[in-house]
Amino acid sequence: MPVFEYAPAPESRAVVDIAPSYGLFIDGEFGEAGDGKVFKTLSPSSEEVLSEVAQAGAEDVDRAVKAARKAFTSWSALPGSERAKYLFRIARIIQERSRELAVLESLDNGKPIRESRDSDLPLVAAHFFYYAGWADKLAYAGYGRDPKPLGVAGQIIPWNFPLLMLAWKIAPALATGNTVVLKPAETTPLSALFFADICRQAGLPKGVVNIITGDGSTGAELVAHPGIDKVAFTGSTEVGKAIARTVAGTRKRVTLELGGKAANIVFDDAPIDQAVEGIVGGIFFNQGHVCCAGSRLLVQESVQDELLDALKRRMGTLRLGDPLDKNTDIGAINSAEQLARIRALADAGEAEGAERWAPACELPSSGYWFAPTLFTGVTQAHRIAREEIFGPVLSVLTFRTPEEAVAKANNTPYGLSAGIWTEKGSRILWMANKLRAGIVWSNTFNKFDPASPFGGYKESGYGREGGRHGLEAYLAGAAEPTSERSEREGERDR
Repeated sequence: MPVFEYAPAPESRAVVDIAPSYGLFIDGEFGEAGDGKVFKTLSPSSEEVLSEVAQAGAEDVDRAVKAARKAFTSWSALPGSERAKYLFRIARIIQERSRELAVLESLDNGKPIRESRDSDLPLVAAHFFYYAGWADKLAYAGYGRDPKPLGVAGQIIPWNFPLLMLAWKIAPALATGNTVVLKPAETTPLSALFFADICRQAGLPKGVVNIITGDGSTGAELVAHPGIDKVAFTGSTEVGKAIARTVAGTRKRVTLELGGKAANIVFDDAPIDQAVEGIVGGIFFNQGHVCCAGSRLLVQESVQDELLDALKRRMGTLRLGDPLDKNTDIGAINSAEQLARIRALADAGEAEGAERWAPACELPSSGYWFAPTLFTGVTQAHRIAREEIFGPVLSVLTFRTPEEAVAKANNTPYGLSAGIWTEKGSRILWMANKLRAGIVWSNTFNKFDPASPFGGYKESGYGREGGRHGLEAYLAGAAEPTSERSEREGERDR
């Protein structure tokens, strides 16, 4: 195979102007934290300090919730067609500023510009366009003829898809008439703060969207605040469990989108080259920082050697390096903490007897980097087959029959996603019905659409985001506790 040399093709940093410091966005204005505390946000590819950001405390959280509560009265009273105008305006501004936002996202997160530009930003705008279309049609969404908003939504998003997760949460909340207090991840706060500026640019009424930055303690204050009616969280299963304990016994509604350990299942009749591309996209997209990543490859024994040979050849062509270079396939790991976790689990895989392989890959001298890696000889008892690594590490297991594939795929505490590669449509439908996963892809992987719901089972959380289903979590009465719903229906029958 000929080796092609690629000339550097860096995107210009000049398209984005990052201020030396940022405050909290509360009631339509930026301001310092009450106690003046700040923290720094780094670029993971170079470890350079990008900016200084305010650390919100309990007093700031309270101010943000009160601003959202005050704005809720007028915002929820607007006709859906009027709320839709703001969402459409936000979507158009995101499109207009997409190059700027893509560069910002790659700088602050470490992901390749090709992904932030071609995947993240188009989907961000699409979610706002999609939910703008729902804003005046809520009576036809299937949640009652006159659905009402819940009130103030406290939303906490992760660092792997900062802008996209923001869109997944804010767009349906605003479309249904709720107001928002959103906390971005500590390591990736900048794109949310730029979104605050977009809200002002769109003329969004003050207090409808509030952005507070900080660490886990800020998120804990937001979840526990008595003025919050709805909690939406995307992140680790460990933190999700803590949130569930905090809101237990309250009237707060909760949706949790947590970790995953997805099985990508390849049968012997699958098109090998197509499957290899799906495997690569399933685990190495966004450096494996994807909750639904196909981190467990289940391959039928009869094609294992052929598939692994093709997969290793393809991995050898992946380009790791500068996230702003348009040729880059794999960018930087988001933080030193995450890099240490990936290394520890990879080392555990070797210590437990799995065979480790990675292509020849020169890692940059500064920043946080990990080469794309696969493990063979993996059993279901290995930690790398059980625990979410959240990095570019693939565990390969084998199976002989469809029944064995289902058993191994479901042998996990998670249940977020899965992939099936086969020519037989009947097998796809049979497998999809057996797999305990919220999302099942057929002959593809990691494909998203704002009209399609997303969510999981078991320790991958509960609730759905996206599509018509994404409206439910923000409407009063749309998802009453089973006991109350049964009691009400019983009274009606009597």
